[in-house]
Amino acid sequence: MLKYLTKRFLLMIPTILGVAVVTFFLIRIIPGDVVELRLAGDSSAVSEEVLQKERVRFGLDQPVWKQLLTWVSGIARLDFGTSMWTGAPIWEEIRLRFALSLQVAIMATLVAVLLAIPLGVLAALKQDTWVDYAVRIFSIAGLATPSFWLGIVFILVMLIVFKWLPPMIYTPFWESPWQNMQQLIWPALAVGYRYSAVATRMTRSAMLEVLREDYIRTARAKGLVQKLILSRHALKNAILPVMTVVALEFAFLIGGLVVTEQVFNLNGLGLLFVQAVAHRDYTLIQALVMLVSGCFIVVNFLMDVMYAWLDPRIRYR
Repeated sequence: MLKYLTKRFLLMIPTILGVAVVTFFLIRIIPGDVVELRLAGDSSAVSEEVLQKERVRFGLDQPVWKQLLTWVSGIARLDFGTSMWTGAPIWEEIRLRFALSLQVAIMATLVAVLLAIPLGVLAALKQDTWVDYAVRIFSIAGLATPSFWLGIVFILVMLIVFKWLPPMIYTPFWESPWQNMQQLIWPALAVGYRYSAVATRMTRSAMLEVLREDYIRTARAKGLVQKLILSRHALKNAILPVMTVVALEFAFLIGGLVVTEQVFNLNGLGLLFVQAVAHRDYTLIQALVMLVSGCFIVVNFLMDVMYAWLDPRIRYR
């Protein structure tokens, strides 16, 4: 087990370095100049000498290879520098927004799991019955419904029917849990329902495949109760692909809720991403890409650990 985990952990290092290099060069392809945008928006409004001084201050006058080495060495020290647009440290720009996006992602994932696994198992057990058709309609509707549109519907229903709106100013959980939950439960429900649809269909497909296996028929022939067969034999073997889907969706939610965040007036990582690209803020874009890609890499590593724990055969391959 230790050898397996060590191998998986070491594979994270070249992956992170590869993402860092690719991100650095792709950002340099984006047209536009952060110095011109920051000072005037038009190079003719500011003298070339002033523009050049700002480029020197940001290190943009150095060769590309030297800029890359400087940035990679900063990553090794967990120092992402300062924002080229605001001049504030990158960690200060990201810290509060990351807490918001992470909380929404966790809450939405919990909603998705609590909906997907029971419904998927029920649909597999009641295959081709009205229960199965109802669950399939529920999941297909989730796939077809954008989370931001569902969020707008939530807001309109609360405003028109209940004459109430959720708070539109973010309050951290440690300051006021009740105020925080009043605001974030609605985007979590909207996003969670959308992604529960994917997990529900995956759970149903995996359970149908497992329930046809010989060891399930053997367990039933031995007289084991249905609940024990499902929990100990069927679900444990069917859960691996479902975990993969849930984990990847969770990592995506960290920085991929741009429109939903705007609907609920949430200043999260998705909105910060859009602003950084609009301002051509190289250092902030690089830090955000590394943060999101790092979440994907860490989540995949944790999924490898869970795979090896749930299925001991995996660690020996």
